[in-house]
Amino acid sequence: MNANYHVAYPATYEGVEQVLARLLGPDGCPWDKKQTRETLAEAFLEECYELVEAIEEGDTAKMLEELGDVLFHVIFQVRLGEDNGEFSREDVLGGLVDKLVRRHTHVFGDQIATGADDAIANWEAAKRQEKAASGGSTLDGVPKNMPALSYAQAVQGRAERAGFDWDDFDGVLAKVAEELAEIEAAGTDSERESELGDLLFSVVNAARWLGIDAETALRGTNRRFFARFTQMERISRERGTTFDTLSLDEKESLWQEAKAAE
Repeated sequence: MNANYHVAYPATYEGVEQVLARLLGPDGCPWDKKQTRETLAEAFLEECYELVEAIEEGDTAKMLEELGDVLFHVIFQVRLGEDNGEFSREDVLGGLVDKLVRRHTHVFGDQIATGADDAIANWEAAKRQEKAASGGSTLDGVPKNMPALSYAQAVQGRAERAGFDWDDFDGVLAKVAEELAEIEAAGTDSERESELGDLLFSVVNAARWLGIDAETALRGTNRRFFARFTQMERISRERGTTFDTLSLDEKESLWQEAKAAE
C-alpha cells in the first residue's frame, strides 16, 4: 500500500467530509452506503464508551484514536441529515453556538459567576427558563436510554437544582437504610424488584451528595473485581488446582491474596 495514500485529504473537518463523501460515492464502501441514522446509533454509543475508557485509563494514544472515531460518527450523522434534507452542518454548529452563548449568561450576559457552582446554577437557570417557555419539564432532555445509574444521577441533579432535595446527608443515608429494609420485607418477586430499584436510586443519590459519579464508581469496582478474580484464577492454575472445585473458604483466601497483591 502506498504510504502516502492519505495525502489528498487534509487533516481538517472538511478533510473527513471528503473521505466520507468518497466512502458514500459510487465506488465507495458497500457497508458505509447501507448505514442509516438508526443503524449507526449503537456503534456511536460504543465509540463513546471506548473514549470514556481511554480517558479513565489515561491512555493518550487510545484517546486520540477514539476521539477520531466519535468525531467521524458526528460528521456521518450530519451528512445523513443533509442528504435527507433535514438540516445542514451550519444548522448544527449554529445551534450549538447559540446555545452556548444563551446559557453562559455570566460570560455573554449580565449574570455573575464567582466559581464553578455559580456557573452551573446560571446554566441551569437559563435552561429552566427555556423549558418553562415551551411548557416542558425540568427533567426533559435527559436521555431515557442512558445507563440507568447515569440517568438516575442526572435527573436527581436536575431535581436538586430545582429545589427538590434532602436537607442533609443524614436524610440521604436514612433513605438508603429504609429502602434496604423494604427489600427484606418484600413478599413477592415484583415487590423485591421494585424495592431494589428504589435502593439503587437512593445509593445513587448518596453518590451525588458525596460528589461522586455513580457510573464511574461502579466501573472502577467492576475493573477491580475483574482484576482480582482473574488473579485468583491465575494463582489457582499456578498451584495446580482447579478453581471451580475449590471450597468457598479457599476461594475467599485467594480473593484476599489477590487483593493484597494490588
